[in-house]
Amino acid sequence: MSTKQIQKSEPIIKFGTGGWRGIIGDDFIKANILRVARGVCRLAEEEKKTDKPIVIGYDRRFLSEMSSRWIAEVMTALHFRVILIERSTPTPLIMFLVQNENLHYGLEVTASHNPSSYNGIKLIVDEGRDAPVETTARLETLITQEYDVPCSTMALNAAEDAGLVSYLHAPFNDFIDHILENLNQTVIKKRALRILFDPMHGSGTYPLMVILQTLRCTVDLINDNKDAYFGGGIPAPTESRLKDLRNRVVDGGYDLGIAFDGDGDRLGVVDEHGRYIDANEILGLLYYYLHAVKGWNGPVVRNLATTHMLDKIAESLGEKCYEVPIGFKYISSGIDRHDAILGGESSGGLTVRGHIHGKDSIYAASLFIEMVCSMGSPTKMIEALEEQFGHFELVEANLAFPAERKPEIQKTLMVDKLLPSFPDAEVVRVNYEDGCKVYFSDDSFVICRFSGTEPLLRIFAEASTKEKAQQYITPFRTMLNI
Repeated sequence: MSTKQIQKSEPIIKFGTGGWRGIIGDDFIKANILRVARGVCRLAEEEKKTDKPIVIGYDRRFLSEMSSRWIAEVMTALHFRVILIERSTPTPLIMFLVQNENLHYGLEVTASHNPSSYNGIKLIVDEGRDAPVETTARLETLITQEYDVPCSTMALNAAEDAGLVSYLHAPFNDFIDHILENLNQTVIKKRALRILFDPMHGSGTYPLMVILQTLRCTVDLINDNKDAYFGGGIPAPTESRLKDLRNRVVDGGYDLGIAFDGDGDRLGVVDEHGRYIDANEILGLLYYYLHAVKGWNGPVVRNLATTHMLDKIAESLGEKCYEVPIGFKYISSGIDRHDAILGGESSGGLTVRGHIHGKDSIYAASLFIEMVCSMGSPTKMIEALEEQFGHFELVEANLAFPAERKPEIQKTLMVDKLLPSFPDAEVVRVNYEDGCKVYFSDDSFVICRFSGTEPLLRIFAEASTKEKAQQYITPFRTMLNI
């Protein structure tokens, strides 16, 4: 929604599950970027956390690098120390730096997997965590309170002279070493995989390349150049976006294809036959491998829109699968609370106990590669899991609607709590914790909720077949007239 359409009594700049995002030239403009930077400083002052520098990173989108400088100019004008990273960086690195350097805040200029017309800013807080809802809500209020007040800035050369700016030229070493220390390097080196890597023109190329070359893998790259249009599509490692990778893996005789999203926190995988392995399958495989093969003990955490196969795998291992709302902050806190092995979501993000408190495709890809080197074909592993637990298919519909209809749709779903009819399906319960999720007696489900990053209504459904899952989506579309 454009800021011009929002009443002044509401937050002018809004943060969703993945930070603040806006269309470049509409919401994502220099004035708003400066306002967000000042708002973070006001937040730090209010929380009495002004004693440490704020690290600022950026991805490879249009205006990202320039925006990181604009942010620094505002923060230094308010006498904050900042650490500017001198190259594009994946979001997981910023989370690691905040955690590893014991900082209070970090900012990443990114819109993650959104279309190229978007950019945004993600706020990382103590321990390298996604900012909680309470924090971003307060930040929104602080930004709105001073919305019409011009932002002061300090030129970077003056900030350098004042000792308020430092530059990080080689930020990856500790991050890469941490991942390498937690891998079975021997088994990976012995297998010597041939891997085709597609970073989707994003910022996650360097660390994975260093890790895999250190482990004696042969790695070839596609789509590694900087392209603000991401090759004409969205930088998300979905099945439809990875057709070229799938074909090249087969034609080139590679053992595996790996793909990241634009800021390196979502993972896509292609097997040696060009079969796309979706995020739900990746989660199931890695949880089973870490628990049953590597001997890690503990439950697993997933969000409301992620496969229920994880529940069955956990039960077979004598563990529990914990369900949390959508937004990775809930997954990371669930891992801490339940001492879970890993947690993840169907959109391609996951993290593992003992690493950062956010999703990281670099570590996830490295673990997946270790699993393949140890266990063999991932597709054969999937077949073995399905033979034991059944087949699960997740389908998704992303529905655009006129902005003025949102209150009406919200009322229907969350206030009136109307449900469509589901022929030949027995509803066992309904969950309104985050949107409307309907659970059926055969372990299938459908969930309908508003996107936290785009003006869309998202409907996810899982069943034993795609056709059956689609039958759960259609009634919601009909009832809501979308």
